[in-house]
Amino acid sequence: MRSSFSHISIIKYLLFFSIVFFSTSSYTQSYFPPISGTSWDTLSPSNLNWCQENIDTLINFLEVTNTKSFIILKDGKIALENYLNGHSDTTYWYWASAAKSLMAVIVGKAQEEGYLNIEDSTSRYIGSGWTSCSSSQERNIKIKHQLMMTTGINDFGIDLNCIDDTCLFFQDTPNSRWAYHNAPYLLLRDVVESATGQAINMYINQKLNTQIGMFGFFGVNNTNLFYSNTRSMARFGLLVLNQGKWNGSSIFNDSIYFNQMINTSQPLNESYGYLWWLNGKNSHMQPRIQFTFSGSLNSNAPLDMISALGKNGQIINIVPSKKMVIVRMGNDPDTNSLISAPYNNQLWEYINKLECSSTNTNYVNSKYKKKVIRIIDPIGRNTNKSNILFYIYNDGTIEKKIIIK
Repeated sequence: MRSSFSHISIIKYLLFFSIVFFSTSSYTQSYFPPISGTSWDTLSPSNLNWCQENIDTLINFLEVTNTKSFIILKDGKIALENYLNGHSDTTYWYWASAAKSLMAVIVGKAQEEGYLNIEDSTSRYIGSGWTSCSSSQERNIKIKHQLMMTTGINDFGIDLNCIDDTCLFFQDTPNSRWAYHNAPYLLLRDVVESATGQAINMYINQKLNTQIGMFGFFGVNNTNLFYSNTRSMARFGLLVLNQGKWNGSSIFNDSIYFNQMINTSQPLNESYGYLWWLNGKNSHMQPRIQFTFSGSLNSNAPLDMISALGKNGQIINIVPSKKMVIVRMGNDPDTNSLISAPYNNQLWEYINKLECSSTNTNYVNSKYKKKVIRIIDPIGRNTNKSNILFYIYNDGTIEKKIIIK
């Protein structure tokens, strides 16, 4: 009996070891570009069975929708790379709210190194009186609520970028209301700087930029815009695709935080993790309205896709099942969306048709007739009697209208 138990234990150990080995090696077999220099291996589109005619249609779509740059990585290698409308591979561009996802990684790194704990009250790091809430209300706001967009701070009728205490007052208890509010996110910069004792750009440079060959920085103003070239944005996406590992080195080690970051973080908006957008969920919410849409955020995209999304179509799409990273930078593609989710969905129509076996339908000049599916006021009530109304369309776009009587 003893020898049988020992034999079974050995088998279980070997099985466990093989599972761990293969699950981790699947994220370390990808090609990684050198940290220094401009060398980056490419992958011929023909090897992926992508037809040039379909690629040309995609590039045409990108150009007419004000795209500046576009990259598709497959297994870490560049499958497509295009610069349009006066942009180049060395041009720096802003990430807009796609930088929120970068900040989530930075906060996680600071926790990993023991500088902070996301379960801590935000006041522990930036002091009391940072809001106009009562002392107890303010103490209840934790770092994790800033990451989940559930602080409960009022987000209606104010400048959403204002981080003055006079702009931040109580609306609801934390974690009882999801609202895409920029100010609590912006204050994460202060949290990280206070916790680490370093300027945010110094910390990012030390923990991220120099580790993966990325070049980028946060601006000095309160909008917290992050700037980089397109390949740096792609490097960041490749790091996240490989779960914080880069060419055999562990840049990010806290697997518990990482998994929390890229999975549903609260029950209010299934499609939101820690400042990351998640595809393939049963429902999703969008910025500035209290309305829950049924279905995935991007119905045309793979279900396991996670995205960093910013205004005017700043996009990082990460698809583990395809081992792909897709980056788009540019001007407004005219979608009237803070996170460009409808545009991202349209982009996937073209990506899905890259293969030669796909029917090449040119969507560039097509006119999709969208329909109003609901009219609500700013707090989500069905009505047409408010001075401010949100028209919700079946393609996911939202139009704000001010009614003057």
